[in-house]
Amino acid sequence: MQNSITFLGTGTSQGIPMIGCHCQVCDSADPRDKRLRSSALVDYEGIRILIDAGPDFRQQMLREDVTSLDAILLTHPHKDHTGGLDDVRAFNYITGKNMPIYCEPNVQASLKMEYSYAFAEHKYPGVPSFELHTIGTEPFTIKGVEIIPVRAMHYKLPVLGYRFGKLGYLTDANYISDEDIEKFRGVDVFVINTIRREKHISHFSLDEALDVARRVGARQTYLTHLSHQIDKYSELSLFLPDGVAPAYDTLRVKF
Repeated sequence: MQNSITFLGTGTSQGIPMIGCHCQVCDSADPRDKRLRSSALVDYEGIRILIDAGPDFRQQMLREDVTSLDAILLTHPHKDHTGGLDDVRAFNYITGKNMPIYCEPNVQASLKMEYSYAFAEHKYPGVPSFELHTIGTEPFTIKGVEIIPVRAMHYKLPVLGYRFGKLGYLTDANYISDEDIEKFRGVDVFVINTIRREKHISHFSLDEALDVARRVGARQTYLTHLSHQIDKYSELSLFLPDGVAPAYDTLRVKF
């Protein structure tokens, strides 16, 4: 299996279109402006990994005809990145196994609160079954394949990006140290979040994201976690420098 990333969702926490909004982005007829909550499917060295499972998880799995996952990696505990995990039970049913989920202790604590029924001593039949694996900022392996977590900050919340060989993925952040940028150096494809042109309290502005991308130095950078406050796909594409493009739902990139 060739290494690739499939963008399952490239929108911000409310998605595009946003409920009740009729701005030019939300009303765009371009399918590349229809954005589910941010998530990605990574096929890497023979394993299939999902990054984040937000409220659109079920729809994303059905659309891409995903029948198996080796693991789910979570970047942080916010609902738009964890709110779809109840639907893991479909994979539990098909495989007869727990779903391995790799995340930090604070994310695990959030899951145990949000999905308390999945961790109950006496579980109701058919609830999702998770197998939690604790990670931090040290490299770890899944089925012998190394993955490198990369620390960043989402306002005051520590979050994790991930490196898979020549792919780097960082969402929901507005700060990353020089030391951690070095962990992404040498990737061929880099994914970074930006929510709008103007400065934001917890996400990179467009200029900030482009600056991080420049310092990482990947051959190709894709922007994700886009909101309706930024240009439509067709307009944003014309503005961006060479080697940078907006991602869109269903886009598949080899690395």
